[in-house]
Amino acid sequence: MKTVSAPPKTYRVKSFGCQMNVYDGERMAELLGERGIQPAPEGEEADLVILNTCHIREKAAEKVYSDIGRLVKAGEEAGKKPLIAVAGCVAQAEGEEIMARAPAVSIVVGPQAYHRLPEMLDRAANGERATDTDMPAIAKFDALPARRKRGPSAFLTVQEGCDKFCTYCVVPYTRGAEISRPFAHLITEAQKLVEAGAKEITLLGQNVNAWAGEDDKGAGVGLAGLIHALARIDGLERIRYTTSHPNDMDEALIAAHGEVAKLMPYLHLPVQAGNDRILKAMNRQHTAESYLRLLEQFRAVRPDIALSGDFIVGFPGETEAEFEDTLRIVDEVRYAHAFSFKYSPRPGTPAATMDGQIAPELMDERLQRLQARIAQHQYAFNQDSVGKSCSVLVERTGRHPGQWLGKSPWLQSVWFEGDHAIGDLVEVTLAEAGPNSLRGLVAALV
Repeated sequence: MKTVSAPPKTYRVKSFGCQMNVYDGERMAELLGERGIQPAPEGEEADLVILNTCHIREKAAEKVYSDIGRLVKAGEEAGKKPLIAVAGCVAQAEGEEIMARAPAVSIVVGPQAYHRLPEMLDRAANGERATDTDMPAIAKFDALPARRKRGPSAFLTVQEGCDKFCTYCVVPYTRGAEISRPFAHLITEAQKLVEAGAKEITLLGQNVNAWAGEDDKGAGVGLAGLIHALARIDGLERIRYTTSHPNDMDEALIAAHGEVAKLMPYLHLPVQAGNDRILKAMNRQHTAESYLRLLEQFRAVRPDIALSGDFIVGFPGETEAEFEDTLRIVDEVRYAHAFSFKYSPRPGTPAATMDGQIAPELMDERLQRLQARIAQHQYAFNQDSVGKSCSVLVERTGRHPGQWLGKSPWLQSVWFEGDHAIGDLVEVTLAEAGPNSLRGLVAALV
């Protein structure tokens, strides 16, 4: 017998993983807002909790079950039974198993189907359990409500999916094939974000520089053409993009870093490893040398560009000498920032069954060495920034009265004092560097 329950009045979305999950979480919140469902007040249990999951790391699914258990327990202690939805990449990959193992879950929805969340809520209110892991990416965006954003910095997904099939990665299976959202839709969404208060927009994609479309005159353009068009939007002060793939980088996008003043001097371009044999085993389709030459082209058009990357240590078969090649590429590039992870075998990927799986303790040791090297270069980049003048976009208040926090053009965290407001662009001189942030001295509002 079905149990009919009252529709939820409050919600909480918990997003894990990449910026695209953050974007998806925001869009789900907007869908719920269209229905009159409000964010749960801080400290109160929500009627509806959406776990917006990531499947990149090992034990991602087990974390979901742990979170479900905590939600059920917290609900019991508060005297209520929350409606639980699992969204994102774990939902896409393991939706049927989640439904079988977790009776408390009412909704499982994949990253390309969450536009159907309202109708799934109706079914859940009637006592039905609903699963949707279809992949209609463009239909999803067409069905989402107009953007509502009050913060100074916003995400805009322009491209989804991946055709690269790196041997360690589940994204092609959980996000589907590469698709590009239409040019006109992106310009409209960006304009709405700016009208709602955004001064900085970060363009998102699994391989964001694979975006391609036709501009308002019907001409074929790539990501560089889209960036040029976005730069013409009044009120939009800053443009960023992430994450790129070396194989999708073209001359027009490189040139845009020297041509578009609103495009920030920051590039996140993952290399994953510094050894060519490992890169081939990963199916990365580039070499360490071709990657380094690509970065040289960016530095030629924008000498002050801050470089960021991704690294995986302990890929199957990685020797000590091959790991040291990764350390060498870190030293040569001198990253301003980088993300590094231990290799995590994902079910269904070719690397999971490769010979030479590395012992966890050896991966731990290599990761610590790599992160220490990355931290060394990040601190050096911050120290080299001392004395520079730049604008900082105020994003939030600091710990102390009159203190503000924001991002420099190079995506560094900067704190300073004065009479300002969130969303201001403040001209500062970078006066003191720490490993993770800098202190700024205010010159004037710009």
